[in-house]
Amino acid sequence: MAKLWGGRFEAKADALVEALGESVSFDARLAPWDIKGSIAHARMLGDCGIITRKDSKKIISGLKSVADDILKGQFVFDSALEDVHTNIEAALVKKIGDAGKRLHTARSRNDQVALDTRLWMRDQIDEIIELIRGLQTAFVDMAEARIDVILPGCTHLQHAQPVLLAHHLLAYFQMFARDRARFVQLRKRVNVLPLGSAALAGAPYPINRKQVAEELGFAGISANSMDSVADRDHLIEFCAAASICMMHLSRWCEELILWSTPEYGFIVIGDAFTTGSSIMPQKKNPDVAELVRGKTGRVYGDLMALLTLVKGLPMTYNRDLQEDKEPLFDAADTLQISLAVMAKMLPVIDVKAEKMLKAAKEGFLEATDAADYLVQKGVPFREAHGIVGKMVLYCERNNKRLPELSLDEFKGFSPLFDCDILNMLKLEKIVGRRNHPGGTAPSQVRAALKRARRATKNGG
Repeated sequence: MAKLWGGRFEAKADALVEALGESVSFDARLAPWDIKGSIAHARMLGDCGIITRKDSKKIISGLKSVADDILKGQFVFDSALEDVHTNIEAALVKKIGDAGKRLHTARSRNDQVALDTRLWMRDQIDEIIELIRGLQTAFVDMAEARIDVILPGCTHLQHAQPVLLAHHLLAYFQMFARDRARFVQLRKRVNVLPLGSAALAGAPYPINRKQVAEELGFAGISANSMDSVADRDHLIEFCAAASICMMHLSRWCEELILWSTPEYGFIVIGDAFTTGSSIMPQKKNPDVAELVRGKTGRVYGDLMALLTLVKGLPMTYNRDLQEDKEPLFDAADTLQISLAVMAKMLPVIDVKAEKMLKAAKEGFLEATDAADYLVQKGVPFREAHGIVGKMVLYCERNNKRLPELSLDEFKGFSPLFDCDILNMLKLEKIVGRRNHPGGTAPSQVRAALKRARRATKNGG
């Protein structure tokens, strides 16, 4: 098949130019969406009398046959035909003859690829939303099964205050809830039909863009033909949302990696999600968590590639934009497999509750509550903070925990301490006092789990 643009050229393109310019090696994956868009376009052309209904029906039938060939693995993409669009059109013409040459009436590859990408992206977003929901469900399951487990909550990786493990896990639930919301919002911006913009100025035919939009399930049509073919905001937004989601995954993976070390001993990850060493027989490495953590940087790179690609482009379409698909596809593929593997991994994490509780008894996690006890007795908080700080120093020098101090020792720092202080500093009591919405008290966490469960079931 001759080049679609070859009419004004006498010399053939250099072989290196052919190799540099081909995109079918990666954009072939758009074929199902390219055919879907072409069928809607062909039907509109026939209904509007731009081509005959006979040719329109012939084209639609031929496109369905091409789609069937692709589905069966019988379609061979030819890099000499540059891209997915030309490959499909060539196959169509071969199947139905000259009628196939009418398909490209009233459109350009500029608005065609913009359409294909939006159709593809809608489906990827829908898949990602469901994958995130599945991961959130896994977090809720894990939290519900371990509602009474206490571990040290940290700041600066230093023990700070005791919290329920379920509360800790629900923090990630909230992170991924924001990720879901970002993709839901993005889908609305993606769901706009660009077809009809043609190369950049619109089509000089009586086309019906609303008909095509309705057939393809778009909520509206683009408002400016130049913007339609130049716009890559939604691709950048997609990679930005994917980057944030991967960042959340990476933070969780970092905790899993730390928690699985002998120094922590908080968890044991199931064998199916760990690997061994080629030289050290004893090793059980958290490679899945490490890989996801590493792939996060890769998705960041995809985002930066797109931002850099677009930043200096004048209106409207420029061939640079051919480079938008590989980082986009990579970001989608990487995020999807990372979400899927993490959701399968969570149920086979063995939580060592005793180790977590033991760790929660170290590091003076009761100190803030000791200060709050004095505040309730009328001591200004800043003064109470200083008193308890001296108590911690005393304990460190004498190898004691705060709850191990005698009442006389407590009174040596403040006469306001009474016998009830020992009960006040029990970890269960400390956790239970954070009894407000968003707090780590068991009643609040159980209520949060119910809300989270409803949200995953209802798609909220």
